[in-house]
Amino acid sequence: MQDLSTVPPQLQSIDKAIVDAILSARIQPGARLSENQLAALFSVSRTRVREAMMRLEARCIVTVSPRRGWFVSEPSAEEARHVYGARRIIESGLLRTMPCLKAEDRQALHRHLEDERQAIAAADRQRLTCLMGDFHIRLAEIAGNPVLTEVLRDLTARTILISLMYQSVVHALQSHDGHCAIVAALEANDPEAAAALAIRHLDEVEEGLDLTRRPDPLADLRRSLQPDTEAPSASPMLKIINR
Repeated sequence: MQDLSTVPPQLQSIDKAIVDAILSARIQPGARLSENQLAALFSVSRTRVREAMMRLEARCIVTVSPRRGWFVSEPSAEEARHVYGARRIIESGLLRTMPCLKAEDRQALHRHLEDERQAIAAADRQRLTCLMGDFHIRLAEIAGNPVLTEVLRDLTARTILISLMYQSVVHALQSHDGHCAIVAALEANDPEAAAALAIRHLDEVEEGLDLTRRPDPLADLRRSLQPDTEAPSASPMLKIINR
């Protein structure tokens, strides 16, 4: 893997902007990423953009189609199973070696759980999708291992793409309950129980996926032709998506 310290800042910012947009569910699976628009947005050459896209492709975040360009990945059912398998191994191991929670860690986790409850109550799927993924990244940050944090960021980004394609909204409350149980085990200073609960939680999430669902090839056109009651201004990141 390429040492991030040798990567020009422009490449890191493009990588991070795209992964962050996926983590916040602002980019849909299959969205086209225009080299020209990215180059203009980040004030870099198309060569620099292409290098960043190739790095993201190696991390399975984007894919390339000959003569068509770069696209946000649309994970297959088989890939979804592999991603969840990897997360079980990594997250159970992480939680087994988790240090005792500090007071500020407890407060941060409880604030996060409250944010999840509010997003569920408001039926805010985009925010909820973001929060559900961010919970696991927060645990890695609390553990203090930056390598695992970066690995989980990529796996979580891929999980969010999977959720947007295959997961039903009705499983959100179940996922929240799983997070609450993991936090309770950590607060009881029982890392083995937290690890077992994490595996059960990921099992439940994967079981809630409808891996027989196929992407709607007319989804972009359908959204484009649907009348908008509001017309919010597009963020700079969204402008890189060429529908």
